[in-house]
Amino acid sequence: MKRRRREGYEGTGPGAITPDGCAVELYSRLPVGDEPDIIAAAVPAGARVLELGSGVGRMTHALLERGFTVTAVDESAEMLERVRGARTLCGPIEELRLDETFDVVLLASFLVHAGDAEVRRGLLRTCARHLAEGGCVLVQREGEDHHTNVPRERVDPAGFTVRIVSVEPLGDGVDTVHAEYVFPDAVWTQTFRSRTLSRTRFEEALGEEGLRVDRYLTEDGMWVRAVAAEG
Repeated sequence: MKRRRREGYEGTGPGAITPDGCAVELYSRLPVGDEPDIIAAAVPAGARVLELGSGVGRMTHALLERGFTVTAVDESAEMLERVRGARTLCGPIEELRLDETFDVVLLASFLVHAGDAEVRRGLLRTCARHLAEGGCVLVQREGEDHHTNVPRERVDPAGFTVRIVSVEPLGDGVDTVHAEYVFPDAVWTQTFRSRTLSRTRFEEALGEEGLRVDRYLTEDGMWVRAVAAEG
């Protein structure tokens, strides 16, 4: 069943567009960065990973190559059709309820900054609900200047340009972000809602769902290892 577009999220360009405005063809073209190395350095070798918001499997495939077992979750069936070698589950992350737990729960792609605070709470509850004893949650946060260093652009070595065109305040700490991805043969746009989270507010949000920061994995604070809070 095709899912309804999330309010405030849209995208344009060739191919299928997911409920949160992501273009499947675009994400199939984007290269994976250093994220798999950051993840691999923070968790036990061969760990069982629950990847929330896997998309087309850019990180999924890299983690599989490093010897991890991955269960990939996404609300877009079109995205999951591109995933190879992992178990896939289609549906909203915040509604996920599996009768199993995992060594590592991965919440990347800045999903923790969901514009709807109830969605964010649901995402973090899903993380906590599926965390094995002694396991960890790895979360990717936005950079400190993501909402202020605008407009900005980055030319990727692969030959395409990423632009954050504008950030427009909606109120209550939520912004509408407009992005462009320009390739020699195609252009995609994405509009989405993002809630700014200071480090303090981010840690409070984790605590509200029974999690706490174990350590920040990168100097910029964008990758975080969290664990279950002590009762």
